[in-house]
Amino acid sequence: MIFISAEILAGVGLEDKLALVLEKVEKPSRYIGGELNSVVKEPADVRLRFALCFPDLYEIGMSHLGMKILYSLLNERTGVWCERVFAPAADMEDEMRGQNIPLYGLESLEPVGDFDIIGFSLQYELSYTTLLNMLDLAGLPVKSSERPGLTPLVIAGGPCACNPEPLADFVDAFVLGEGEETTVQLADLVVQAKDAGWSKAELLSKAAKIDGVYIPSLYDVSYREDGRVAAITPKDDAPAVVHKRIVADLDSTFFPDRFVVPFTQIVHDRSILEVQRGCVRGCRFCQAGFIYRPIREKAPETLNRDAQNLSASSGYDEISLTSLSTSDYTGLEDLLGLMLPWTKKEQINISLPSLRLDNCSEGLLRQIAEVRKSGLTFAPEAGTQRLRDVINKNLSEEDILGACRAAFAGGYSAVKLYFMMGLPTETMEDIEGIADLAQKVVDTYYQTPDKPKGKGVQVTLSVSCFVPKPFTPFEFEPMDTANQLQEKQKHLLASIRNRKISVKYHDSGTSVLEAALARGDRRLSAVVEAAWKAGSRLDGWGEHFLIKRWEDAFAQCGLEPAFYANRRREYDEVAPWAHLDFGVSRGFLIAEHKRAFAADTTPSCYERCSACGAAKLWGEGRVSPPCRK
Repeated sequence: MIFISAEILAGVGLEDKLALVLEKVEKPSRYIGGELNSVVKEPADVRLRFALCFPDLYEIGMSHLGMKILYSLLNERTGVWCERVFAPAADMEDEMRGQNIPLYGLESLEPVGDFDIIGFSLQYELSYTTLLNMLDLAGLPVKSSERPGLTPLVIAGGPCACNPEPLADFVDAFVLGEGEETTVQLADLVVQAKDAGWSKAELLSKAAKIDGVYIPSLYDVSYREDGRVAAITPKDDAPAVVHKRIVADLDSTFFPDRFVVPFTQIVHDRSILEVQRGCVRGCRFCQAGFIYRPIREKAPETLNRDAQNLSASSGYDEISLTSLSTSDYTGLEDLLGLMLPWTKKEQINISLPSLRLDNCSEGLLRQIAEVRKSGLTFAPEAGTQRLRDVINKNLSEEDILGACRAAFAGGYSAVKLYFMMGLPTETMEDIEGIADLAQKVVDTYYQTPDKPKGKGVQVTLSVSCFVPKPFTPFEFEPMDTANQLQEKQKHLLASIRNRKISVKYHDSGTSVLEAALARGDRRLSAVVEAAWKAGSRLDGWGEHFLIKRWEDAFAQCGLEPAFYANRRREYDEVAPWAHLDFGVSRGFLIAEHKRAFAADTTPSCYERCSACGAAKLWGEGRVSPPCRK
């Protein structure tokens, strides 16, 4: 081990400093760049520097498809250089702060604070303090009001941007919806602003006129005496409502022909193909199923071409066909027919991580089994038929057991089942129903004549806590308290009496915090900042998360988590996100909420259009979403 004094390091360049500190940290390959297919440009040819930031560790961010798409899309543009930036682990952060190493881009190893745009991907609420920490590591004030210069412009997008208010004090502009077109327009606008010498205020005013761009500083929020939002008022000609953007035609939109290949193992270490966007199902708890509407598919021929390009350029031996519900993709069997001949020849596995139990045919399972025989994952979500009808899962017990039976006959012996607890109207009988259903799956295995020989069955239950999210029919519902969830978890464990069934469940404390942040208003910016100053970062990792920091932060700011997480909301209450439009109308969400309490199901978009409102996002003259009927 080489020890260098702080005085000597002060005169050493960034690359040399890194060489000295990387030998002290775990997984130094997270921090060095230079991977296969990474993009390095000549600085003299660059007019705009874009830092694409993921507020989590390298192996999480490098697994995210949206990052891969935007990275390649921006780097395709002349004069734009997009670099990847990830949150350092605790050991690396200590070294960076101790040796005065700023947050830097992996391609150039140059400070992020010198870039023109710093863009964050917001995938989950517990990443908010990490966003602040990354800004601080970059040497920037965390509050946008304290960054008066034209650049760097701090932007953010992703699913959490559907309620960006808890980050309103820190982010200059939010990209609502799908970012391919909007991000490019923002990049072009910043180049124009630099050339013309605009002020930051001028840039933000013009950015607000781009469809899908929300500028929080251009809106005033007032509150009632009881703490609820009274009004959200635009100013300086900002639009009263900001509408999300979608990519209408997935076949013609940009998709990378290569991914950056990491030196170290990442969570999803494989090629990823997005077969469709949106979901036709309308599960009432599922935010993604509503905010990504309308459903749009890629043609099997397009996907097969993309798969061959990625395999040739990246060398991965697995391709994941992803979407919110991959077995709902109408071209799936055709796609597998195109891919299986060459993937089998080249010994490339195909994985389908999101399958529906009611349309997973025996033919499809046979096709999957040709290349993959590990385990299958299904999501019944609730253990009783009554509760599945409440949440609009549109699955019967026979659908579930029939799909498992077909899987076992196809050679599978391991099944993972996803459930939620804390769903609206849930009782302890519904919790017992999870255990009962798992036992029926075990029994089905042993009753299947052509099950795998000499193998026992494994049924894994992954049970998450229901979190009411914006733009869902359950956004009005209170979340169970942490104590209520813990009682239900204990009851589930006591209801399982078979060792072939294992259970994994989420921490109830983090789930309640997630709900508070998901449904919060912009007063929570102060809470996020207080929690960060107290040491919160990388809160999605159990070893870093400390609920007391957040409890103290809420108390310090005079706010209660229960006000946001555990309170029922009336239909006429002004939501913190009321000025944002993600396609699905509020009237539809209210109607679906009422249908839930009548245990009345709504058919999928392929069976009947329910007039949710999302079709308007296709624009004039465009066809409506694809329909089987």
